[in-house]
Amino acid sequence: QVQLVESGGGLVQAGGSLTLSCAASGRTSSTDTMGWFRQAPGKEREFVAAIRWSGGNYADSVKGRCTISRDYRNNTVRLQIDSLRPDDTAVYYCAADPGSRGLGRYDFAYWGQGTQVTVSS
Repeated sequence: QVQLVESGGGLVQAGGSLTLSCAASGRTSSTDTMGWFRQAPGKEREFVAAIRWSGGNYADSVKGRCTISRDYRNNTVRLQIDSLRPDDTAVYYCAADPGSRGLGRYDFAYWGQGTQVTVSS
């Protein structure tokens, strides 16, 4: 099993930046792919970004504003989001998977509890 714990959420003004962190523990060898999803009230959970050895992938909605990085030694993954907008408001979830299946929500086996990000206008 893999445990994921997110941190770094909060209230930010539009135009600001935020860095979310996710610490993985347990069977960290089963985290070939790590990523972030978000879920706004009344909406489906959606992909934000993911990282594998081959590099990062980003949703169109955050491309150019977002950077995902991973520290393999410390089993952490970070998501920096710049130029935040009110529609970035959501609960952000860290996710991990042993393989490199896809980038949909059903392609990740492990999930964190989520951290709230609120962007005020």
